[in-house]
Amino acid sequence: MKKFIVLIPVYNDWKSVSKLLKKIDLHIVDWESKVSVLIVNDASTGTKSIMDSNLEKIKSVKVLNMKKNQGHARCFATGLKFIIEREEFDHVILMDADGEDRPEELSLLFNKSKEHPGKVITADRLKRSEGLLFKFCYLIHKYLTYIFTGRLIKFGNYACLPREAVVKMIEEPSTWSSFAGSLAKLFLERISVPTIRSVRYYGPSKMSFFRLLIHSFSIIATFKRTVFLRSFIFLSVYLLLIFQSLSFITLLPVFLIIILLFAIIWVSNRENLDQFKKSLDNISSIDNFN
Repeated sequence: MKKFIVLIPVYNDWKSVSKLLKKIDLHIVDWESKVSVLIVNDASTGTKSIMDSNLEKIKSVKVLNMKKNQGHARCFATGLKFIIEREEFDHVILMDADGEDRPEELSLLFNKSKEHPGKVITADRLKRSEGLLFKFCYLIHKYLTYIFTGRLIKFGNYACLPREAVVKMIEEPSTWSSFAGSLAKLFLERISVPTIRSVRYYGPSKMSFFRLLIHSFSIIATFKRTVFLRSFIFLSVYLLLIFQSLSFITLLPVFLIIILLFAIIWVSNRENLDQFKKSLDNISSIDNFN
């Protein structure tokens, strides 16, 4: 019988986690597999409360309590490293805690993993449920990534990884900075399932425009060699075309691209393999709920 571990990072949003666990338990009832949950508690400041109901299908829930807050992507990375070093498993499913990754679609990932053993399964977002402003900002993020990297990344964190993929992910420095970027870089051949990005269970989204920008740059930085090559080719051709009519206006795109390249270099410093290797040192305690 295959063993699945659902990996969920959380910061203070325990009410959502409690609801999510109930829904996961409901929607995996027909799975002929063992399912457990690993929650990475990113040094939450609120009261931790998740087990207020009986879970039938989920075999166990384990909570890694971090000493220091490290951010969403690094919680996923820490969880993957913990799983590969200390857990027995066949697949890992990663999802957000707030309900935007719909547990109703877990079976899509599960069924595809049975049809395509050994393949990475991603939940491609066909529709989003946020407001128009966020959708517009997200569109900028998506096409900014495409322009610089040549890759249209339609998925986020919601994915199902076989054991072999997890091994590769924890050896890749960019996993420490961007899960989606690392996944897109390492696995060109992926199986996708169509999903709908849902609304949060409770409260407003924590994803501001600035965080979305950092998220974009983190993905772009994963492909920095491609980015610098594409930028060099573009700037060379562009400067040749405007050579006879240099002005502040014609040089503005050049300045903007150079600023963006410096921003990408700055963000790429987040890809720290040494920190990644030592990430389990940030665990203060582990809670087990069986």
